[in-house]
Amino acid sequence: MHLRLYDAALKDPIVIAGLLLLLAATVAVSLLAGRVWLPVAEVWHGLVSPQGDLAAAIVTQLRLPRAVLAVEVGAALGLSGAALQGVTRNPLAEPGLLGVSTGAALGAVLAIYFGLATHFATAAPLAGLAGALLASMLTIALGSGGGTITLVLAGAAVSALAAAGISLALNLAPNPYAAYEIMTWLMGSLADRSWLDVLLVSPFIVVGAAMLLASGRALDALALGEAQARSLGIHLRVLYVLVVFGTALAVGASTAVTGAIGFIGLVAPHVVRPLVGFEPSRVLVPAALVGAVLLLIADVVTRLIQVGGELKLGVLTSLIGTPFFFWLVVRLRKMAP
Repeated sequence: MHLRLYDAALKDPIVIAGLLLLLAATVAVSLLAGRVWLPVAEVWHGLVSPQGDLAAAIVTQLRLPRAVLAVEVGAALGLSGAALQGVTRNPLAEPGLLGVSTGAALGAVLAIYFGLATHFATAAPLAGLAGALLASMLTIALGSGGGTITLVLAGAAVSALAAAGISLALNLAPNPYAAYEIMTWLMGSLADRSWLDVLLVSPFIVVGAAMLLASGRALDALALGEAQARSLGIHLRVLYVLVVFGTALAVGASTAVTGAIGFIGLVAPHVVRPLVGFEPSRVLVPAALVGAVLLLIADVVTRLIQVGGELKLGVLTSLIGTPFFFWLVVRLRKMAP
């Protein structure tokens, strides 16, 4: 038993180091790739001398903030997915389960609907973050005290309410341009994002990630059951607040800037569990790294596929993630007694 625990503890740093190397390589490819591929020398020159030529401007003002944002958003989605799967003890859980993503989407959609986004560049992200926080507060208010099943049902109800609001905004859009802007934003993208977007979401993602990482020990105890977790001194209400509000800050801020990007939070934890084991606390950091890698790869693919305009990131992640979701459901059905 002690030998197995030692081997597992030894394995985690190796896995994390390997994922960090993979992440660095993926970031490098993201800086090189695009409609116009840049030579390695020009990318390096642009990073070292950002006040240089056009290539330097492309690297530092377009591709680098896009890559940084992809790392932050992907890590937020992967980490939130791992924490939510741990707190609900549901392998199909992901950030949209508690209404956070849909609440953020509704907030940003309302900013577009009322024309605030055309006058203030930060209106949609700030409204999206407010929507995520309100949705998480409503989920906690409805679901606290009733266990994880009640929390999930409350999240589903809040998500349905926010989705209805989005549909209503589309139905009553004042003009075709507003409807087009809403639909384009809902499909999710990292295109045309700047350092302002990075600076806007980074504090919320950092605070949210810290809250989720702080829940690791409690998630391990909850894996034994709610009664066992209480006997070990875990306050379940505090745990729910940490996970829900941590997800609201990290994923809400991400969704508010990039739009709706699905399935990263679902897929990332399942990718790393065969590597690090099934203890929730050990899945958190590797899932964040895998989420960042997956979103970077998806973003690079959207730039390489030429279909008239750029393929939207949320569309691509859904196309890739849906078959994985079906496979996971079939696998769980075969494992069921």
